[in-house]
Amino acid sequence: MRKTALITGASSGIGHELACIHAQQGGDLVIVARSEDKLQSLKEKLEQQYSVSVNVFVKDLAQTNAAQELYNEVINSNIQVDYLVNNAGFGQVGNFHELPWDRLGSMIQLNIMALTQLTHLFLPDFVRRNSGKVLNVSSTASLMPGPLQAVYFATKAYVTSLSNALAEELSKTNVTITNLMPGATETDFGSTSGMDKTALFANTASAEKVAQIGYQAMLDGKLDIMAGLSATQKFMMSVVPLTPKKLLLKQVYQLQQTE
Repeated sequence: MRKTALITGASSGIGHELACIHAQQGGDLVIVARSEDKLQSLKEKLEQQYSVSVNVFVKDLAQTNAAQELYNEVINSNIQVDYLVNNAGFGQVGNFHELPWDRLGSMIQLNIMALTQLTHLFLPDFVRRNSGKVLNVSSTASLMPGPLQAVYFATKAYVTSLSNALAEELSKTNVTITNLMPGATETDFGSTSGMDKTALFANTASAEKVAQIGYQAMLDGKLDIMAGLSATQKFMMSVVPLTPKKLLLKQVYQLQQTE
């Protein structure tokens, strides 16, 4: 039986690649983003190449009621979602006190509130059927504080913590929660956040590779998975827990300074 995956932020980057991978596996899709043109183009491409069904829902999940509206529309369309992929999110480089609140508030709404509400809405259906998988796209940023991206790093720490806690709550069911933690990835995120001008984004991983690793980890029901890290970056992440906090903060600050 075909599995249907709902993927937020599917118009570009990791979300776009996850949609392509799922379609290649013969799975149907519910793709969600703000850009109708990009979603329709992706729908036509995947339906033509893989003979799958792709449903488009144009939604700005940074809006307060959008997650509930999306769930209602999916249910009213008689679509059963088997995999929930919470991928949509964004960041912004700058001093916290100098960034506009509208931008920070939208970031919290999208990165935290929408992800949490969609998970809360779909999980009862998964648990009732005793089947289903959730893939939450967090970040390696979730493992440390992030001066110059204080709110973004904090939102991703929330995503990792929530995902891990829910995984344990559901450990006696066949429902799994996987937390994907990409490093710097070649997506629109870099230019949107301003991170493309920092040392941290000097060497980025391909969105396709990150998506492949995340998708397989979701199928395997893994708890956490890092993706898109070089050998040097993997070593750096391994010593984060051992690094004195003040030193770590200075290192992250330097990496996120724009050119």
